[in-house]
Amino acid sequence: MLKEKVLKVLDTIRPGLQADGGDIKFIRIDDDNVVYVHLAGACGGCPMSQITLKQGIERILKMQIPEIKAVEAI
Repeated sequence: MLKEKVLKVLDTIRPGLQADGGDIKFIRIDDDNVVYVHLAGACGGCPMSQITLKQGIERILKMQIPEIKAVEAI
């Protein structure tokens, strides 16, 4: 159930990343409700990707799904 919520939120974030030549792929969610993703395309090598991850993706996920504790890139 939680995975489906995460996937829906990521689907709303994805177009913004794709507009800049990047993408995001869901990898897994662990027992501590930490979401693991892979940033691809332009996002994969961008020096600002950690800011995008923490201040963008993680913030949005935690706002919409309070159970989420963190988002980490693999």
